[in-house]
Amino acid sequence: MVYVYGDNIDTDRIIPGKYTKTLDLSTLADHVLEDLDPGFSKSVQPGDIIVAGKNFGCGSSREQAPLALKQSGVSVIIAEDFARIFFRNAINIGLAVLEIGKHDIQLGSQVEYDLSTGIVKDLTQDREYPATKLPQIMIDILEEGGLVPYLNKHKQYKLA
Repeated sequence: MVYVYGDNIDTDRIIPGKYTKTLDLSTLADHVLEDLDPGFSKSVQPGDIIVAGKNFGCGSSREQAPLALKQSGVSVIIAEDFARIFFRNAINIGLAVLEIGKHDIQLGSQVEYDLSTGIVKDLTQDREYPATKLPQIMIDILEEGGLVPYLNKHKQYKLA
């Protein structure tokens, strides 16, 4: 399933600040996007996709925003562009993010994406969108599930 949102979705809309005091990821997932889309946390399924406009993840630098989305089952966020700190936090926790510029993807569209080629396909409308290609190191981090698992796999960066 594809969920479509507009521009300037800030981190407070992704996960309200009153929930950021918990480290319980399931609590974060239970409240993700509740002010923007009250039914989201009940309907989202593993592998679902969020498509948005400009400046997704603006606001605070809280890591809980991408964590809540990942924990809820979102596999990728595709947007015209991202707030830089959100983009980097998402990669660091293993949540794929792709920038595609202006798009016409609609709620419920069937979408496929390929991180290695940077192509997003809207199968419903038979359209392709070139994404800004991620550097290979970012793809490697995503494939390992985030920065910490990536660093732990590579012995020279072993973390406790």
